[in-house]
Amino acid sequence: MIDYLIIGSGLAGISFSEKALSHNKSILVVDDKSQNSSKIAGGLYNPVILKRFSEVWQAQEQLVLMDSFYVAIESKLATKFNYQLPILRKFFSIEEQNNWFSASDKKNLAPFLSTKLISKKYNSIDSPYDYGEVLHTGYVDTALLLEKYSEYLLTNNLLLQESFDYNQIEFLDSGIQYKNIRARHIIFAEGFGLHKNPFFNDLPLDGTKGELFIIKAVGLNLDVIVNTSVFILPLGNDLFKVGATYNWKDKTDLPTEEAKQELLERIREIITCEFEIVAHFAGVRPTVKDRRPLVGTHNMHKSLHILNGLGTRGVMLGPAMAKALFENIENEVPLDDEINIQRFYRKKNK
Repeated sequence: MIDYLIIGSGLAGISFSEKALSHNKSILVVDDKSQNSSKIAGGLYNPVILKRFSEVWQAQEQLVLMDSFYVAIESKLATKFNYQLPILRKFFSIEEQNNWFSASDKKNLAPFLSTKLISKKYNSIDSPYDYGEVLHTGYVDTALLLEKYSEYLLTNNLLLQESFDYNQIEFLDSGIQYKNIRARHIIFAEGFGLHKNPFFNDLPLDGTKGELFIIKAVGLNLDVIVNTSVFILPLGNDLFKVGATYNWKDKTDLPTEEAKQELLERIREIITCEFEIVAHFAGVRPTVKDRRPLVGTHNMHKSLHILNGLGTRGVMLGPAMAKALFENIENEVPLDDEINIQRFYRKKNK
C-alpha cells in the first residue's frame, strides 16, 4: 500500500508530491496532460495586487515557503526554474506615483514596495513618470518545471500517464483500491478538471481563461519585468512573454482572435518598437470567487482530499497549500478556515 495517489501533476500536484516525498512517504501520480494552465502560466510571483495596491493574502508566509521549495527542487532536478527579477510598475501620471507612495506607507505593504522611483529609460518604452519597484518578485519557468518533474517521476516509476477513472475507486477500511493500486489517500489536484470529479464537483470552482504571447522584439532591451495593463517578461534572445487576458465565460483552452487583438492593443500602448508573435497560448486557470484555494477532505470519504483553486498565483500558493494539507492529513493540524472546503458546506447547511 502506498501513502498517496496524486491525481494531477501541475503546480498543485508537484507541490504535494514534493512535500510527501520529503517526509519519506510513498507516492504515485496519475496525469493525462489534459489540463495545461500550469504549463502555460506566466509563472510570476508578486506579493502585491497592483490594481488595488493590496497585499496578496498571507504573502510573507508564502514567499518563505516558496523560496525553500524552489531551492530544493532546483537542486533535486539539477535545473534552474526560479528567476528573481524586479517587477516595475510603470506610472502614467503623478497621481499614480502618489498612490504608490501612499500604499508604501502601509505597514503590510512596506516590505514589498520600494519608496525609490526607478527612472531608468528602457529602449522602446516611454516612461515620463518613471516606475515603482515591487520587491521579492520574479518568475518560475513553469513549463520547464513540469517537463523535468514528469521526467523525474517517469524515471522513478512514479507516474501513470493516463486518464483517471473515478468509477474504479473502491473504499477500504484503511484507504482505497484503484485498479491494482492500494493507497492510504488520494489527493485530487486536477485544476479545472475538477468538474469531472464526482466527489468534489459540487465545490464552486470557476474557470478563468487566460491567454498570453511569446513575442520577439529586437528593439526592446529589458532586464526586469514591466507591469502595466499586461506584464512583459524577458526570456532572453529578444523573446518576451506577454500577458495575460481574463475571460470568465469561455472555458476552452483554445487561443482566440478576440484575446489576440486585446493583447496586441495593450502591447502597443507600452512599447514603440516592432515585434512579432512567436507563440499564442491559452489555458483555464482554476479560480474560486472568494479568491481562496480549495483544500480539505471529503465529508464522507476520509481518504479523499482536494488541493485546487490556486488560480493565478499557483507558483506562490502551491508549496504553502501543499504543506497545509499534508500537515492536516498526517498530524491533524487544522486547516485555515479561509482555505478549508468546509466553508462552502457550512453555507449550504445554514
